Amino acid sequence: MKSQPIPFTVSKTENFFDRLGDYVGDVFYDILPEQGYELRDEQIYMAFQLEKAFKNKRTIFAEAGVGTGKTLVYLLYAICYARHRGKPAIISCADETLIEQLVKKNGDIDKLEKALGLNVDVRLAKARENYVCMKKLDPLANRTNNEEVLRVHDEIPDFVYDTGARLRSFERYGDRKEYPWVSDATWEKIAWDSLQQCSTCEWRHRSGQTLNREYYRHATDVIICSHDFYMEHVWTKESRKREGQMPLLPESSCVVFDEGHLLEFAAQKGLTYRYNLETLSNVLTGYMGQDVREESLYLVEDILTINDEWFQLLGQNSTAVIGSNRQEIDFSPEMIEMAGDLHKKVGQLLEQLVFDAELFTIEDYYVKIIEEYLEFFSYGLSILLKDDEGIYWLEDTETSTNLVIMPRLVEDVLKREVFSQNIPFIFSSATLSQAGDFSYLANSLGIQEFDSFSVASPFDYERQMNINGYIDVDQEVKWAKFGEQLTETGGRSLILFSTAEEMKAYRQWAADRVFPFAILYEGDQEISETIRRFQSDETAVLCACRLWEGLDIPGESLRQVIISSLPFPPKDPVFEAKRKHAAHPEQEVDTAYMLLRLRQGIGRLIRSNEDNGVIHIWMKENERQTYQETIEMILPVEVSWQ
Repeated sequence: MKSQPIPFTVSKTENFFDRLGDYVGDVFYDILPEQGYELRDEQIYMAFQLEKAFKNKRTIFAEAGVGTGKTLVYLLYAICYARHRGKPAIISCADETLIEQLVKKNGDIDKLEKALGLNVDVRLAKARENYVCMKKLDPLANRTNNEEVLRVHDEIPDFVYDTGARLRSFERYGDRKEYPWVSDATWEKIAWDSLQQCSTCEWRHRSGQTLNREYYRHATDVIICSHDFYMEHVWTKESRKREGQMPLLPESSCVVFDEGHLLEFAAQKGLTYRYNLETLSNVLTGYMGQDVREESLYLVEDILTINDEWFQLLGQNSTAVIGSNRQEIDFSPEMIEMAGDLHKKVGQLLEQLVFDAELFTIEDYYVKIIEEYLEFFSYGLSILLKDDEGIYWLEDTETSTNLVIMPRLVEDVLKREVFSQNIPFIFSSATLSQAGDFSYLANSLGIQEFDSFSVASPFDYERQMNINGYIDVDQEVKWAKFGEQLTETGGRSLILFSTAEEMKAYRQWAADRVFPFAILYEGDQEISETIRRFQSDETAVLCACRLWEGLDIPGESLRQVIISSLPFPPKDPVFEAKRKHAAHPEQEVDTAYMLLRLRQGIGRLIRSNEDNGVIHIWMKENERQTYQETIEMILPVEVSWQ
């Protein structure tokens, strides 16, 4: 696609950034106010801080409160800079909800296009689990009565099954958003997952994932992805090049991290290694079917035997974690010794593979697949065997048990692979600092030099918001109070739960009651469809455990936010590792996480100058005694305790 012109003129004797500054000034002082947009000092201050970051190719933490219009600011700079440099800007968002706010009808990009007369080439780069997997869907459709699955199967284009179809007749398909009726639970059964071996899949060139990837790579202005996807791009870039594949994302002019305070966890997640008992067995069983030496066969049998016994011990020595799908593993010396033995024998097999490939006729491509998986397996084991470098847990699905290995620290890799690039990096969020100090976030991401600023929200919270505090003594009493509060506002509410289990308990209680409004639950449908229904049905209630940030619902649809409990992190292996290495774990990990989440949750209520409403915060008596003063310091208005 041909790149589009910069929306202002730059003569040969003029400097791009001087003209950019003039244009941005015209936009915020003249063009937007003429179209009914409010002139905000905070927005203009942020604009000229960002200009310096783009001009000097700096990393900047742009902490801007709700309502400052920060998204319009970074979009304007990113689009102009992308056209100036001839490379797309990448906007990395915390999750799909935030992406939806940018690209939906009347969303931020749509508003910018209409206000400035621009035509922005924006394309979405979604993580692989957002696409249907034909290798899972096709056989499942032949043996299930699940209407959701069968309907998706019916909507797959004909060319996917027609191996004679020409490439130019292919069209994009398979995006999770195209099937809004599918619940999260059903989607997991038909979507890509980490156990799929795409490189050897017969559907590979006709998969929705492949076709969508080919499309977004040609964006000229903006590519929008999630933090998870951006980190997957970073970690796989070199290995994909070695294998003759293109990196997941093209070279960019700049990167904006929206809700950038969540990047560290995405980085850890992106470096995560997942192992499944069946996958190693399948890979090595296939190898045994080739022409290989007897010595190699004995080695494979040893590895499979140890692996079976090891996974059995992992299952026996793991315990469930409340509020998390992760099971904590208690590694015994015997289990560590077995992991060392596995690591040693896999290394030996990698060496044997070279000899077998030279002695026998084994297809090069097949050798590469086996080698790639064994190296992957070996590296994960090496992290596990190093003292204090990894975080480990088990995850159970309907069909398998997975061992997950995650590196504890990612700052060194980020410093080398991301922030060494000589391009602007923009972090945007209302919650980047701890009491004005950005060093905690910078250190965790390996950022040594940065600029920063903070601007407060322009909203009059004293006039627009009330906050009530409650002591949670009995769950039934609390649920009943929820019912009263929802009835008083005629629905129009968001209920935020700390865990999926807590939301499930409320759902069971509410199922026996009759309310004069719809109650929607996160996970019942594709998330943007759930949010659309919530916004279009003014009296609806939305129950969620993951929408503490990113949800932007101004107007009558949201007049009340009920926070069911203080959102502390779970006691799972990831946060236990953080606690273990913190000087003051309760303060640095638990309280810091809770306060950040609480600030984000409260920020869902007031999204415009016309909004008003009430926040209800529930907590235990001991939590009030411990955290009341700390919580009240970060709230925009005084709490009225009930």
